[in-house]
Order: sequence, then C-alpha cells, then structure tokens
Amino acid sequence: MPNLEAFLPLKSNWFYILLALADGEQHGYGIMQQVLERTGGKVRLWPATLYGSLKRLIERGLIEESAERPAPEFDDARRRYYRMTVFGRRVLTAERDRLKELMGALKNVEVLE
Repeated sequence: MPNLEAFLPLKSNWFYILLALADGEQHGYGIMQQVLERTGGKVRLWPATLYGSLKRLIERGLIEESAERPAPEFDDARRRYYRMTVFGRRVLTAERDRLKELMGALKNVEVLE
C-alpha cells in the first residue's frame, strides 16, 4: 500500500471528490452537483476534469467503481457509480487532520493590513 503522506496536500479536485464520496456512493454528475453545492458555486468540476480525476483516483487506489446500482426505475444504465476505498478514507482523514493543524496555527494570528 502506498504511503498516504505522499498524497498530501491533496489536489483540490481530489479533495472535493473524496469529500463528495465520504457519505457514500455517487455517480459522476452527482459528484459535480455536490461539489457545486458544498462550495456555494465557487468550485465547478467540468466533465473532463472530473472524469480525468476519477480515473487517476481509481489508478491510485483512493476510489473504485461500484458494481452496486439503484433500482432500474431510479437509475440510468449509462451512469457509473464510485465509492471511496478504505485507503481513500485514510487519505481524506489525514488531509482533514493536516488542515485542522493549519487552522490551529492560524487561531491566534492577527494579520496586519
């Protein structure tokens, strides 16, 4: 298994994708929508960026394509569903901890203008 520290800091696209998958499986369009919503529209993952990132996350073992599908009446056969791997969860947790540490360092800092 690769060293999770080698993934930190996470690329911002990867961070948002993993965050979208933290609550469970999701298809590509759902990931795009969740990132838009979570960031108040500030981050938009265009299809080429999203699917390129998904491919690299799969190659590196952070996510995997899911074989499970919703009931046919709630699904589109063209959709692919993705989920985070155990290693992906470890990487996201390590990134969370890294960001908490950074925020702690800023806690009592007053920036002069």
